[in-house]
Amino acid sequence: MKGVPVRSLTRLLIVPLIAAALAVLTVGAPGARAATDLSTVAAALREGPVYVDPAASDLLAASDAEALADQIRAADEPVFVAVLPAGYPTQDLFRNLRTETGITGLYAIRLGDRFDARADASVLSPRTVSNLVAAAQGAGDAKAQLNDFVDDALRSDPGGTAPSSWSGAGGDGGVDVGALAAVGALVAAGGVGAYAVVRRRRRREEAERRAALEKLRVVVDEDITAFGEELDRLDFHPAEAGADDAMRADYERALDAYEQAKSLMAAATRPEDVRAVTQALEDGRFSLALLAARREGGPLPERRAPCFFDPRHGPSVADVLWTPPPGGAAREVPVCAADRDRLADGREPMVREVETASGARRPYWDAGPAYGPWAGGYFGGGLLPGLLVGTMLGSMMATPSYGAVYGAGYGDFGADGGYGGGDVSGGDFDPDDFSGGFGGGDFGGGGDFGGGGDFGGGF
Repeated sequence: MKGVPVRSLTRLLIVPLIAAALAVLTVGAPGARAATDLSTVAAALREGPVYVDPAASDLLAASDAEALADQIRAADEPVFVAVLPAGYPTQDLFRNLRTETGITGLYAIRLGDRFDARADASVLSPRTVSNLVAAAQGAGDAKAQLNDFVDDALRSDPGGTAPSSWSGAGGDGGVDVGALAAVGALVAAGGVGAYAVVRRRRRREEAERRAALEKLRVVVDEDITAFGEELDRLDFHPAEAGADDAMRADYERALDAYEQAKSLMAAATRPEDVRAVTQALEDGRFSLALLAARREGGPLPERRAPCFFDPRHGPSVADVLWTPPPGGAAREVPVCAADRDRLADGREPMVREVETASGARRPYWDAGPAYGPWAGGYFGGGLLPGLLVGTMLGSMMATPSYGAVYGAGYGDFGADGGYGGGDVSGGDFDPDDFSGGFGGGDFGGGGDFGGGGDFGGGF
């Protein structure tokens, strides 16, 4: 049946067979001509997630490359892997490969015995990519290293999906249907196994998300209840003597924030949904602070972060130097008036304690990763990472697997807008937003791979 045109085959048959053939072609075969032109590597990656240069076939066997490609395809993530020989030129390698391939994604390169990776900011943050690379550095040979890297990368839930070109059919030329059928059977067996692994991983992560959300629900319900009690204790009525429109607006915003927090928590399905709940509570408490200042005739407070030690204390009034025990690094934290006075008197602040996995109660920053989204809603943006440096929660939030289960937490992973993972952008991307690994985003002024020609620091 050689020479049958692709267009004459049924869609049901040709899509899986062509995809299988492309997977084999992408990973290369020993003894083929070495692919020294970067455009050749990029062309292969546009057709499949893994490319092994013929001159580097001793680093990763074709069967191992096929299995890795199957895993990435099954996960439907924009992850690209290239295995190149040790002598391959490294000057601007990542930037040029990204430009030639033209697809937004996470790019990993094993070059001889060295390894590094880069990603578009919309796919993974530079911090996450650096953590992934660091974790893979000690994995050993190329097979172990790339498998570990891809496993961790997929758990990090990269933004976007696999490019559509990975599943597209080829041209209209002749094909050997018998050969494709044999290849398809082999690849299908590996694909089923990879799909099962991915499904198990996703079910496990979903179970972890549900457990984390239930743990958060207890804490957030306490916060909502505490804010409701503040509203009940508030000695204010919109029609009272002396009340003006500004006061009534503050009061209405506080009431709206309370109702919004309850609704958002009732609708929450993932831990990261909690961030919007605590944002609403923080907004409501600031509205109450404005109302109190207006009623007292004093200056209106500036918008500040809530008290670090317990956001239920309300907006902070100052930043104070504080060292977390035992022997942590000193940092400035926003504090309420009561905790500012306690610290000034040499006393301990009133710290929010939550339940840990063991059942003991600890300060929220030492109670585990589930509380990241909760804290992120209160402190937001780039503030929280600095506050949590050196704490258990801060360390956990910096790990590659954190975002896959608990979400971004404080919202600084990735970038908004632009091209998503798997989108075809061609050369339309900012090199400063294509970064990570050990070279950061510095591709200017020579732009040697890894910085100064140092490919990821080796082993």
